[in-house]
Amino acid sequence: MSTSRAERALNPRRAELLGRLRDLFLAEGFAHFTLDDLAARLHCSKSTLYTLAGSKEQLAVRVVAHYFKSATEDIERRAEVADDPREKVRAYLDAAAEALRPASREFITDMGANLATRATYEANAGAAADRLRGFIAEGVRQGVFREVHAGFVGEMVGRTIAGIQRGEIGERTGLSDAAAFAALSQFLLGGLAQEKSPSDTVEEN
Repeated sequence: MSTSRAERALNPRRAELLGRLRDLFLAEGFAHFTLDDLAARLHCSKSTLYTLAGSKEQLAVRVVAHYFKSATEDIERRAEVADDPREKVRAYLDAAAEALRPASREFITDMGANLATRATYEANAGAAADRLRGFIAEGVRQGVFREVHAGFVGEMVGRTIAGIQRGEIGERTGLSDAAAFAALSQFLLGGLAQEKSPSDTVEEN
């Protein structure tokens, strides 16, 4: 995952350490680690870890928050360059799928089992729903999307994103997280598309 502005603002050594912790947590989860374990895996001292957070619990919260902040920056960057609301929705969901791809099931499970980290990813899902709600409302105003209740669609999308992040969608459907985001994008854009009039069909023929 690319380095975020927040990470670059840290002392270089601490920024590198935070990035390595993020990658380790994404690959293996974090609940089973002690601070001694993490120091050994990262070849650093516990005192170095304490420069990032005062406890293992606080460290988990910081790393999870850092992961979502980095992911959000990349997702927003990808959506910003899209030309119209349809492409913004597609780019946003594609980038979200890519950001979640490195997250192991252990990471998702640990994140959901911890009240503090679960609050972080639920807030992230809510923010994503708000962002998509804005794209949808913009598309309705421009006539790109048919008339829908943007708030309702945003709520539905937010709950689906949260379900994907918690691993519930994958468990129930057998889809990978990336495939679930792709299916959500296809469903959402298909459902929002303006219906073609008979004259449009004649012209295309």
